[in-house]
This record gives sequence, structure tokens and C-alpha cells, in this order.
Amino acid sequence: MEIQMLDLKGQYIKIKEELDREIDSVLNEAQFIGGRQVYEFASALADYLSSSHVIPCANGTDALQIALMSLNLERGDEVILPAFTYAATAEVVALLGLTPVLVDVCEESFNIDTSQIPAVISEKTKAIMPVHLFGQSAEMSQIIEIASRYHLKVIEDNAQALGAKYQMPSGEEFSCGTIGDIGCTSFFPSKNLGCYGDGGAMFTQDDKLAERLRMIANHGQKVKYTHTVVGCNSRLDTIQAAILKIKLNYLDSYITARREAATLYNDLLYGVSEIVLPKEMAESTHVYHQYTILSKRRDELKEHLQKEGIPTMIYYPIPLQNQPAFKERVVIRCETPVALKLSQEVLSLPMHTELTYNQQMRIADSIKKFYKHK
Repeated sequence: MEIQMLDLKGQYIKIKEELDREIDSVLNEAQFIGGRQVYEFASALADYLSSSHVIPCANGTDALQIALMSLNLERGDEVILPAFTYAATAEVVALLGLTPVLVDVCEESFNIDTSQIPAVISEKTKAIMPVHLFGQSAEMSQIIEIASRYHLKVIEDNAQALGAKYQMPSGEEFSCGTIGDIGCTSFFPSKNLGCYGDGGAMFTQDDKLAERLRMIANHGQKVKYTHTVVGCNSRLDTIQAAILKIKLNYLDSYITARREAATLYNDLLYGVSEIVLPKEMAESTHVYHQYTILSKRRDELKEHLQKEGIPTMIYYPIPLQNQPAFKERVVIRCETPVALKLSQEVLSLPMHTELTYNQQMRIADSIKKFYKHK
């Protein structure tokens, strides 16, 4: 079988009857915006996450932007975020006239290096935006402690770790995205819980913040035609909500399949000294949105695998401070050598719920062959 980076069709076929029936109900009810399925999905996701509020929106980037808009920040206020992440994290900060302040990441987890955060805080700092990259949580206990000490807000970018759990030092366990003031996620098709278009959501335990998030996402109105604040138009449409409502029932099984695939990769690639396998942090479960290895010969390995019909992806080849759009917008108060190193060495292997043993054997054998003949 052809190896794919992501096999959405195979996943769909397994639940086709359920999904088709749910989509058909939306078509028959003809409530394509704001239909009952939107509210049913939001309620089901809130229960799954143990979150007081889930506010659906149009996509994950909108979720981050609306979250920032809800905090009443002023132009020039600073938001701390990791230097190694997708551009959307910094994009929304810059778009609102705020200043992204970059912090290096940890090589083992790929997540923000919390030890650097206090050193970059200034009188203009108003928020920290950790990204739970590739499927496991940033060190949220330390982030919450720092935020409390300096009176900062915390927005979790949870686009890649929905379903992951984080354990506080007290032993209390939380779903990623529900620990800070606001959590944000994406339902882009490739995500662990993905729809068949665009979609996103915000989570919060704060009633007042939830009301403000809903208003901003709905043109700034709570009562129709009464616009209390300047908002935007960001909605999860009913068909996508219907799809997500069904797929949410399978999210835990999807996570299990990804974790089993990661375990097999670990076993098959164990002993290949030229690569570094992903590590799981003790305080966080890992839902393996990506299975990302490190290799000093990354580009050569990628080319080799491509020739053998094995797709790979580089997330992300350019650190934020080197992106043309952000060079003049970001602030760097500490060195970010790990972010630079990762951009040169990371390589994500195929990871999805439909991977077979034989496919993973073929991938591992091809990697071993590359290093054997180096």
C-alpha cells in the first residue's frame, strides 16, 4: 500500500455510515449556520475536556486572535511565545499591533523553555502564549506560577495536543487547553480531531471571559444588532460541527492508535544512533500529532525517503525571528540556539490512525538503510 503522511480517507471509511447520516441530517434540517449540531458538539467537547465553556469558531488562527482580543490589550503590549512554532502563533499577535517576544524551546520536548521566561518579562508584558507542540504539553505548572507572580494572562495554543493530559505537582490532572485563562484549538483536517474543512474553538473556565469570547466571535454582539465591542465574524458551520460531534466519540481511540504507532517507531528505530527519537515528558501524556525525529543529515534523509516513496514533513524549517514577515516585529531578549538547531534537524515521519505494521517496518528499514550506507 502507498504510504501517506496522513490517511483521512481510510479513517473516514471506517465511520462513513455514521458521518453520512449526520451530514444528511444537517442537509435535511437546512440550518447551515448555528444549527443544533454546533451546540451539541460544543457541549460534548466541554464535557470531554472538563471545561466550563467551549466557544466554537471558524479556525484555530481565529481562536488565537479572538482570545487575544478578549484581554483588552493595547498596541505595543508584549506577548511571550516560543521561537519554534507555526507562524499563526506570532501572526495574530502582530496583526493586533502587539509585540511578540520570543523565547527559546527545550530540545527534548520542543516546547517553550520556561526557565527563560522571567528574564524577558518587561513592564509591557501582558500574556504568555505557550504552544503544546507535536502533541504534548508545555510545562504548565511553571508557566502558571510565573503568570501568577507577574500578573500575566495565559493563552494555550492547543492546536496539536487536544486530548493530551497534564499533571500538576499536586497530582491533579487537567486536559491541555484548560489550564490557562483561555485555550485554543484547531480542527483543521490533519489534526487529531479534524473536520472536513476549517474549524476551531476556545475553552475557558471563566464565565465573563466566555461571554466576551462569544461576543467578539459574533461581530461583538450579545443581543442581535447591538454591537457592544468591536468583534469579527468567526463561526463553526453546522456541517463541520456535525462531523466533529461524531469524530469526538473516536478521539480516544485515535490517540491510542497514534501512541501505538509511536511505540512501534520507537522499537523499530531503537539503536539508530544517528537520529534522536521523540521523548515523552513525565508530566504530560503525548497524543502524537506528529512523530518528529532529529537528524544532523535531515535534508539528505528526507531526499532518500522521498526516493523510496516515503513522505515526510519539516515542521518548521525557519524559526520565527528569521521569517521575513516577523524580522522587524519580534523582540528577542535571549538567544534561541535550540530553535535554530531544531529548524535544521527536525523531520516528521508519517503519523496517523491508519498506519500499518508493514508500512512502519518499511519506513524504519529505509531509514536504517540510509545510515548503513552513509
